[in-house]
Amino acid sequence: MNEPSSYEPPKVWKWVSESGGVFANINRPIAGPTHDKELPVGEHPLQLYSLATPNGVKVTIMLEELLALGFEGAEYDAYLIRIGEGDQFGSGFVDANPNSKIPALVDHSTSPSTRVFESGAILLYLAEKFGALMPKDPALRAECLSWLFWQMGSAPYLGGGFGHFYRYAPHRIEYAIDRFTMEVKRQLDVLDRRLADNRFMCGDDYTIADISIWPWYGGLVAGKVYDAAEFIDAQSYEHVNRWAGEIAMRETVKRGRMVNRANGPLEEQLRERHAASDFETRTQDKLEPEEAQD
Repeated sequence: MNEPSSYEPPKVWKWVSESGGVFANINRPIAGPTHDKELPVGEHPLQLYSLATPNGVKVTIMLEELLALGFEGAEYDAYLIRIGEGDQFGSGFVDANPNSKIPALVDHSTSPSTRVFESGAILLYLAEKFGALMPKDPALRAECLSWLFWQMGSAPYLGGGFGHFYRYAPHRIEYAIDRFTMEVKRQLDVLDRRLADNRFMCGDDYTIADISIWPWYGGLVAGKVYDAAEFIDAQSYEHVNRWAGEIAMRETVKRGRMVNRANGPLEEQLRERHAASDFETRTQDKLEPEEAQD
């Protein structure tokens, strides 16, 4: 194997060119809006601005779970934010999330309206607002929050590290792929050991910990994240696969995965969601024939 060329960092880094790769056109070292664009507001108190990435799917699953539990106040409007086109840098979105990352939630049932950003914070906010999907017992609550924040701290390694260098980087770098693959496999082993003795992350009950972790790690072992299941030997994590498969069968999860989706089979894309009936009438396979005639 040839030795990699060495790189000597400058004393002060400067942004002189795009980094290359899939997301080069939206990566920048500064915050704030790039253009003026207000966010649409629907008729429901909860307004979600998102995309069906793993972080976005967490919140739509949570909302569908709350609705299935009978919480009418969890009805929501979900608007598509196309991060590849820079929608997250519009002035309205930056007002909702100064970090310019999906998802962002605005709760208009409060006065003034409450903005919530960071997917873990949104799950916790909704769990506390509706008193659901969070253990009441103090010890189990602490366990649930520990796993919720474990996922939030681990995802940068899985998404920003492994996913970037394995799938999206303009050049394959062996050291980077090995480094992040090792960490991702360690995380999967953490989960597998936990789930060997627990049906869900916090015991017998399904909670926001599962909702937070499943879109990332359930998607990874199922081959839906980075198409890397074979590479990481996903089948060897028996208990993670059992847990991931059980959650994937929930109707709420199937619906949540469809909301704000703009890729994959058209019948699985519900780019905007404003009512439960939209799953039957507004998926992209039903809308595209109309759009073709316009």
